[in-house]
Amino acid sequence: MVHVLIARFWNYQMPPKSRVAIVLSCEHAGNRIPPAMTGQFRGAQRVLESHRGWDPGALPLAQQFSKVLSVPLTFSSVSRLVVEPNRSIGHPQLFSEFTRNKSREEKQRLVERYWKPHREAVTDLIAARIQQRQIVIHLSVHTFTQHFGSEVRKTDIGLLYDPQRRLEQHFCAIWRETLKETDPDWVVRRNDPYKGSSDGFTTHLRKQFEATQYLGIELEVCQKFFLKGGLPWKQVLMRIPQSFCEAVRRHSENL
Repeated sequence: MVHVLIARFWNYQMPPKSRVAIVLSCEHAGNRIPPAMTGQFRGAQRVLESHRGWDPGALPLAQQFSKVLSVPLTFSSVSRLVVEPNRSIGHPQLFSEFTRNKSREEKQRLVERYWKPHREAVTDLIAARIQQRQIVIHLSVHTFTQHFGSEVRKTDIGLLYDPQRRLEQHFCAIWRETLKETDPDWVVRRNDPYKGSSDGFTTHLRKQFEATQYLGIELEVCQKFFLKGGLPWKQVLMRIPQSFCEAVRRHSENL
């Protein structure tokens, strides 16, 4: 199911005469299972609550961005284990072990009901902004698990982009600067823990829109902040959106 949250806060405004428009999305906002499919996920509560079922903390962080920027947020609340909104049609991870053995017709219904609406809503919003001759910065908000197999990831914040696209590279360099200014203790890395050019929603959108019109940025924040809660999580909610606003301002000055 696709949700669009309309922010009603005016904490930040784009610089005067700015050509930049912000589009916000959150692909792994929840771990909801459609009622008709609960039988197929019986006994799967543990995996649904883990990072495999959703991105813990991604939705409240994305909502905070929406409030600070006063722009709509489009998010999907159905678990990625039903169908993965951040993977392309034909990708081996589009369906999980709970749905990959369904018939072709059943899979197509899942795509039509839970995958396609979210991606079309975000794509249409981007296209509308570009039609208005604005440059779109699409921020896709995610979180990642600190413990992945035997690996303990050291990254706190990852900024994912395509290094072949100059504006994306430039923006992420500026955003990394502002994040380090905001909190020098954060370990901020680019294209870590994943590569921004790997299969994903932003990668798909880069094929639809020119590099001079569209910047697809994935924000990855370590789930340890959300899971521990308290002051570190409150600082994430406050400081990361603020650093993004400052990065947009600096980036816009050079356009």
